[in-house]
Amino acid sequence: MPQRAATIVGGGIGGLATAIALHRRGWRVEVLERAPEFTEVGAGISLWPNALRALEVLGLADTVRALGAVETGGGVRDRRGRWLSRTDNAELTRRFGHPLVVLHRADLLRALAEALPADSLRSGSEVTAVRDDGQHLVVEHRGGESRPDLVVGADGLRSAVRRAVRPDAVGPRYAGYTAWRMVTEPLAEPPSEGAATWGRGARFGYTALPGGRMYCFATASRPPAEAASGPSEHAELLRRFASWPEPIPALLAAVPPDAVLRHDLYDLPPLPSFVRGRVALLGDAAHAMTPNLGQGACQALEDAVTLAHCLDGTPDVAAALRSYDLVRRPRTQAVTRRSARLGAVGQLSWPPAVLVRDTAARLTPAWVTLRSMTPVLGWTAPGDRATG
Repeated sequence: MPQRAATIVGGGIGGLATAIALHRRGWRVEVLERAPEFTEVGAGISLWPNALRALEVLGLADTVRALGAVETGGGVRDRRGRWLSRTDNAELTRRFGHPLVVLHRADLLRALAEALPADSLRSGSEVTAVRDDGQHLVVEHRGGESRPDLVVGADGLRSAVRRAVRPDAVGPRYAGYTAWRMVTEPLAEPPSEGAATWGRGARFGYTALPGGRMYCFATASRPPAEAASGPSEHAELLRRFASWPEPIPALLAAVPPDAVLRHDLYDLPPLPSFVRGRVALLGDAAHAMTPNLGQGACQALEDAVTLAHCLDGTPDVAAALRSYDLVRRPRTQAVTRRSARLGAVGQLSWPPAVLVRDTAARLTPAWVTLRSMTPVLGWTAPGDRATG
């Protein structure tokens, strides 16, 4: 079979992972990224066992795990700092074969990019058109024009590829709350375990990164606004969360004022298909979800290895993409719904509803919570045995 070519639009986690999966199978790949460089800024990322299983397929699980910190414990607390639920991370590892690993997004992206030929990475290459002229796929971009056998739209929430192939698709919908992300300076005595604290219409979470740093995130229900960063957002966090239980005030004090990022949270209404002809969508371009389950990047990694597997052994790209759609769409849309439900529960603000929520969380045994995670974390790569 002649060497096939793929153009991947978007140089984030999903796009790079897809390029690696195809490159390892003999495809000629190019990754078009509109930003001037391949990088991420300012935030951590949680990689659950299903993501590490996908990284195993890419040959990068050990590399990525060495860049991160294994979370040793965690759970959910109430506004007064009392534990509502605890996570048994040793049992999570035993059940699903991998731990929960937290690292900086920039470190993950760097590891993915370094696994590809340098000449396949094309930054500053914004895509302006994707079309099928009957014989060829054509991708127009700032660097010129590409005519691949496959186009993968991995260009995020407001995907240009999605607009090109599904112009009638409903756009992203606001979840009703915004999120702040930040990384502290190294701490002499960082918290020994992570936690998410639930308040009324607001949450604050933190987890360890390597080198004594902590990745922190917060949410608050409010109308949508433009994304922002910097000292004004740090001041807003102090206004909202400085009176919350320790270690939250101490963590905020360790965050450089210019290191706070804020973005409103959106998800994507379900698409009728992730493919059209020889064009496939993956990651946020296909199924953007809120971060409540920590599954956005994890699902994109699953997408990447599944797509490559479906393309194995067949010259019919369109048929392979239909198989990919049948496998991935039901799963990712179910995870999107589950994440939205958890976010709605976490953002409850009416005091009686908050009381019911917190009581239910406190009374739910840890093993029930862990077992409920099996449909998400128990994913196996195509050809692997089931886990969990």
